[in-house]
Amino acid sequence: MNIQNELTQVALRAVKELYGVEAAPEQIQLQKTKREFEGHLTLVAFPLLRLSRKRPEDTAQDIGQFLQANTDIVAAFNVVKGFLNLVIAPQAWIALLEDVAAQDRYGFRPVTDASPLVMVEYSSPNTNKPLHLGHVRNNLLGWAIAQIAEAGGNRVVKTNIVNDRGIHICKSMLAWLKFGGETPESSGKKGDHLIGDYYVAFDKHYRAEVARLAAQYEADGMASEAAKAKAEQDSPLMQEAREMLRKWEQGDPEVRALWEKMNSWVYAGFDETYKALGVGFDKIYYESQTYLVGKALVEEGLSKGLFFRKDDGSVWADLTQDGLDEKLLLRADGTSVYMTQDIGTAKLRYDDYPIDKMVYVVGNEQNYHFQVLSLLLDKLGFKWGKSLVHFSYGMVELPNGKMKSREGTVVDADDLIAGMVAEARRTADEAGKFDDMDEQEKAEVARIVGLGALKYFLLKVDARKNMLFNPEESIDFNGNTGPFIQYTYARIRSILRKAAEAGVEVPQRLDPATPLSEKEADIIQHIADFAAVVSDAAKDYSPSGIANYCYDLVKEYNQFYHDYSILREADERSRALRLVLSQQVAKVVRLGMGLLGIEMPERM
Repeated sequence: MNIQNELTQVALRAVKELYGVEAAPEQIQLQKTKREFEGHLTLVAFPLLRLSRKRPEDTAQDIGQFLQANTDIVAAFNVVKGFLNLVIAPQAWIALLEDVAAQDRYGFRPVTDASPLVMVEYSSPNTNKPLHLGHVRNNLLGWAIAQIAEAGGNRVVKTNIVNDRGIHICKSMLAWLKFGGETPESSGKKGDHLIGDYYVAFDKHYRAEVARLAAQYEADGMASEAAKAKAEQDSPLMQEAREMLRKWEQGDPEVRALWEKMNSWVYAGFDETYKALGVGFDKIYYESQTYLVGKALVEEGLSKGLFFRKDDGSVWADLTQDGLDEKLLLRADGTSVYMTQDIGTAKLRYDDYPIDKMVYVVGNEQNYHFQVLSLLLDKLGFKWGKSLVHFSYGMVELPNGKMKSREGTVVDADDLIAGMVAEARRTADEAGKFDDMDEQEKAEVARIVGLGALKYFLLKVDARKNMLFNPEESIDFNGNTGPFIQYTYARIRSILRKAAEAGVEVPQRLDPATPLSEKEADIIQHIADFAAVVSDAAKDYSPSGIANYCYDLVKEYNQFYHDYSILREADERSRALRLVLSQQVAKVVRLGMGLLGIEMPERM
């Protein structure tokens, strides 16, 4: 049963029979009744006044009387100005609860071969350093958006684009040749951390070299800024890195072999971090495979007059008529820029998948880049180009002194994950949550709670805003946190286990005459809202909408749990209702948190 849909249909009949005109479905506006008024749902009469040609109060009274006479859903009503407050009959709420209970994936729309195909790109790491806190937020947002889009009835492809070429990669390679030669096995380090250390080593030696050269040039009488610029240009280390890049682009076998070996170490390290975060991809693209494709597309666009060449040989797009400026696509020496690579990646993706919608999960510093990319892809004939979605999100920081990285500047993803799990273990031990568990279960629940705290805290806020992530605050077992929601879920699972141990079954059907309190009706209504919350989140790309819905539901359930007995309830009908109610709260919370990539512990 869908109470709102049924009320909408009867209200449309009311308008036709009472006033002799047809109303559009969007004119029937139903919303939750404000807490200060009696009722559950409120019909807003104002959109119907042109049809009724009556005062708001009279229109609401007419429709209220019609609804009460023509449906069993409405037990009573009252009118406050132009607002018709409807009291839903207890048996309607019970039927709705049974309907939710009958659906394993309540609120999820079916996905068929004809469903729209949405591609979501996230992560986008560089192969010269490990993943960091910014990547953590990116990956969690991307994974959640993909899950929510699928729950909204779309086919979804999750993709990653890896920046595996360029001068920064050559810096790590050159440093490895010059300053070490370790392997992940010989060093005991994850591959991505090992290569990141060599990138840092290159920078350290390069800075020292530049300082030494600049001092020599200044001693010869050169001005300070000019001396530094010349030192950077003359640096033998940087010249070697540039030469290595030229060899890579020419396909030098030795350079390519080293590049493939070191990248394989990095990918193995990335995979460990992705697995720990609980995210993954259906297809991974590499910029080394896309930049030449993008270059060819730009040259094709040039030949068609879509772009223009300047006197120095560089190729540009003129976007001034679109309210932007001119955008460089190929440098004077013919090499690609990031925009060119993104065009090439788009081409390869479209060849692989018949995309209907493309969602890029990228920080807000790239807003302009995606404005331009959208226009360029549209000019080049990609049907989804103009409607591409840049899911733009803000930066995330930690308080000073919290979980510092190895370098003390960038917060390492692996350090953060390990720190969250350790913090969860410490907090739970202090609170006595793990007293009856063996060591293996303690470690597993600490992992689930630590990662749940991390994910929920990063996903509950509006992604467009910059945010401060406080690990200690995120693992509080009270308040708007992942552990609070997980603990409530575990509490419900405990109630259901105790019911089973006592031989009390959770029924599939309820007595329609079961007495229903206002609190019970409120929770049923809240459970039923999950379908609309998922639908809205899929339209708006809003993980925070799902997160805050789950918090509101468990907060309401905890108030109910405090005020009403469940297993000790003497009335069998009320006990059965409350068991079903508890079971469905747990199910919806598990589904909702699952969309965010958050696991639920069976006990805590």
